[in-house]
Amino acid sequence: MRIDDLFKALMRLDDGVLMRGAFFTLLSAAAVFLLIDVRDLTAMNAELPGFDPMHQNQPILPPALTDGMPNAPPVRPASPNEVLRQPMKFELTSGGVLLAEGTMDPGAGARFAQELEARGEYVTTVALNSPGGSVDDALAISKLIRDKKLNTKVASKALCASSCPIVFAGGLGRVAEKDAVVGVHQVFNGSTVRPTAEQAMSAAQSTTARVARHLDAMGIGAGLWINALETPPDRLYYLTAKEMADFRLTTEPVATAKKKG
Repeated sequence: MRIDDLFKALMRLDDGVLMRGAFFTLLSAAAVFLLIDVRDLTAMNAELPGFDPMHQNQPILPPALTDGMPNAPPVRPASPNEVLRQPMKFELTSGGVLLAEGTMDPGAGARFAQELEARGEYVTTVALNSPGGSVDDALAISKLIRDKKLNTKVASKALCASSCPIVFAGGLGRVAEKDAVVGVHQVFNGSTVRPTAEQAMSAAQSTTARVARHLDAMGIGAGLWINALETPPDRLYYLTAKEMADFRLTTEPVATAKKKG
């Protein structure tokens, strides 16, 4: 068939057929590119920085998301790396504040539940200082915080990155003080066992759906998770105070949070 005959035939198709054809073509292309990206990510997994903050040979904080040279975080967290690398610990401080500090290792969710079981009547607020870690444990902690109707807080120069904002979202009231460091990025396979490309894609899609559903249930705007999905796991998207308010990640403005100390 000649080009002009093909063009005439296409012109006789209704708009609905053309739109459906274009949609499925784009969907097929997207699936191909996603598979390629997952295969590339699976191959690179062991070398990307920021994957597991408990590993001494990896940086505690990935650089900021940029088009060119990566930038440093907007504020340097006050805690030393060795504190942030440790498995998450819980310490009840004055005013009913339970400090959750360190990396969310597998099992952090169970330890948090035990802490609330033992001393939960004294806890009103969970203060976070964590570079992230296990998404499953972050979801478990976040859900328990909301079930217990506790508040969450990220203090000035404290860190809440990677999966930590999932926990932050669980608070009934959520405060990020001035110079709090809050950042998000894509979920990833932090295990030493490397899955196939298809397994990695399935796991990433499943985890992404679980996190998106949880954040929606917590009343968090979709823009937060969109920024996470757009940010590779070797970078962080650092949130401004305005963005946190716009995405409803915080429930109080920075000025109010500062007065409470």
